[in-house]
Amino acid sequence: MGVNEKATLQELKTVYRNLMKEWHPDKFADQEGKDLSEAKSRHIIEAYHFLVSIAPETKAQTLAAFTLTTTTVGITDFDYKDETLQINFVDGSSYEWFGVPKALYVKMVNAPAIGRFNRRHIYTSFPYRTVSKDVASME
Repeated sequence: MGVNEKATLQELKTVYRNLMKEWHPDKFADQEGKDLSEAKSRHIIEAYHFLVSIAPETKAQTLAAFTLTTTTVGITDFDYKDETLQINFVDGSSYEWFGVPKALYVKMVNAPAIGRFNRRHIYTSFPYRTVSKDVASME
């Protein structure tokens, strides 16, 4: 989308809207153009949602819940794929960390205390986003 990691939510929204105006499928008369614009629009929407989820403002809004979960709540499950580590917690929260090297993931799996290892090496060392929250705590 052509923004840096410090982009505000308002900047992201402006860039998103401008790109969607440029690539909206209704702007194209031929089927090939419509197909291309639909694919491009889906990509823009996915990128926007991802960037909003890792934006500094979003992280600031969720920092208290993130800190509480990662410091006091046990892990129920985790998954690793393409340098993305997803961890599910007992309270129903799930987070993804990006850019986690496979060697570090292997060390985590073999650590005697996975929670302690993650607090030291994962939680604050890599960009993350909230995947899901406990529905009961949102009501």
